[in-house]
Amino acid sequence: MTVLLVVAKSPVAGRVKTRLCPPASPVQAARIAAAALLDTMAAVRATPGVTPVLALAGRLADADAYPGVGDELAAAADGWSVLPQRGDGFADRLANAYADAVACHPGRPVLQIGMDTPQLTGARLASAAASLAAAGTVLGRAVDGGWWALGLGEPRHAEVLRGVPMSTPHTGWDTWAALHAQGLSVAALPLLRDVDEWPDALLVSRAVPGSRFAGQVAAVRSAGRPMAAGAGR
Repeated sequence: MTVLLVVAKSPVAGRVKTRLCPPASPVQAARIAAAALLDTMAAVRATPGVTPVLALAGRLADADAYPGVGDELAAAADGWSVLPQRGDGFADRLANAYADAVACHPGRPVLQIGMDTPQLTGARLASAAASLAAAGTVLGRAVDGGWWALGLGEPRHAEVLRGVPMSTPHTGWDTWAALHAQGLSVAALPLLRDVDEWPDALLVSRAVPGSRFAGQVAAVRSAGRPMAAGAGR
């Protein structure tokens, strides 16, 4: 059974999605982040035959996007392994998240995603897991040059991430090259847009009308008036 590893931050105002500000306020950006994480977790729950793991920076209890969001996230994570992220830089935190997930669930392949692609569905994740089972290594590149998913049949190969510069326009290609340097044949997953800046949020929200994420983006567009907690589901 594949481990589906979600690497995320607790939605605390001023600490998440800061590149959405402006036009979003720090609180609105945290609400968008919370919605993206909840939508992502719902997609994971809709994916058959996977074991969900959340590697979290911060604590769910500290989430302050709106009253009760910590409890909502905790309920969404019920039955998941929730692991604290560790390491100084993002590359180290990613590699350590793989190692910690494998320590909880040894001998299993790991498919890792983030919280920046709320347009994911259970069907798309199931397809990615099937590609991982067939190919042994998969990488889903993002429109901005990064990547939205990395799947490793041998999770120990996540160690190569420590040497890959993260959050650059060529992180996706650098990751691809680092995996190939280990002798791995890498299958490509579909190219997706992740949500880093406001134009990304607008484009992704249009792809998932009726979602939590789209609802919170719409709240920012409508004169900055906050949407009620949980709206836009």
